[in-house]
Amino acid sequence: MQIVKVGNLSAKMGEKISGYVHVKGTEIDLPVTIICGEKEGKTVFISGGVHNSEYVGIEIAIEIANEISPSQLTGNLIILHLLNRTGFEHRTMSVVYEDGKNLNREFPGSEKGTVADKICRTVVTEFQKNSDYYIDLHCGDGYEELIPYVYCVGAAVPEVVKKSRAMAQMVNVPYLVQSPYASGGSYNYAGSCGIPSILIERGCMGVWSKEEVELGKEDVRNILHYLGVLEGEISKRIYHPADVGNVIYKNAGHTGCWYPTKRAGNTFKKGEILGQIKDYFGNVLETCIAEMDGILLYQVTSLSIIKGGSMVAYGENLN
Repeated sequence: MQIVKVGNLSAKMGEKISGYVHVKGTEIDLPVTIICGEKEGKTVFISGGVHNSEYVGIEIAIEIANEISPSQLTGNLIILHLLNRTGFEHRTMSVVYEDGKNLNREFPGSEKGTVADKICRTVVTEFQKNSDYYIDLHCGDGYEELIPYVYCVGAAVPEVVKKSRAMAQMVNVPYLVQSPYASGGSYNYAGSCGIPSILIERGCMGVWSKEEVELGKEDVRNILHYLGVLEGEISKRIYHPADVGNVIYKNAGHTGCWYPTKRAGNTFKKGEILGQIKDYFGNVLETCIAEMDGILLYQVTSLSIIKGGSMVAYGENLN
């Protein structure tokens, strides 16, 4: 009989349980639901809240956990509702409350590190190791505007990359980015360990809506249908994601006031101005100029911008 175990939680075939998994060396307990199908099959790990103010992904995880039952599954779901719990409860932006670290830069983590490192290590050893596939749910942070898109792993063996791309192509968004990184992010690291993985970006600006959550749940369900884990048929989609490559992640060279000139989803030509950083007297400190023709995936939209922090991300439409 198939049994799915994560931390101190376990579910037998046909069972659905919810509870908390402790992060060793901290006072943090992570909210988790395990749904063990009535038929044996693959295990899919779903996570929300790597970034605690990316609320769309968190709510998708919560609702999916409540709505799917063991009778619908050939296989299992492990759903981690909220990774950065202390950040959520202290309403930080992007980072873990205790140490100021961005979880999506710290994987695979360490049991000997700070709180963020220990959270990452728990995800790797308790969640990823028990999974065959991985869906990581994100959206734009409280100061980020983005167009919905999906990442798949690229720094992995060819079969894992192929399976990850196939999962990503089930997502109803206009663009797909194949990541070149093997660590740092949760899904990147999982991919490098042989787990087909994707990251979905949907929603932004620290806002969530029922409409975006419903679209995100449909994305998750379509992936699960495709994998043969959830009964039912893949629903009709508006988009079949086009590849965006050669992505440039531009960080700010100064702290000051940020004045973007584009909107997420806009296309532009090489040499166009994407925004400027000015000091508190209106003097230009830095001009962000497009290094190629491209499409704007996301950008900071707050007036405040921090040296070394994100400014814009854009790439080339490869289709």
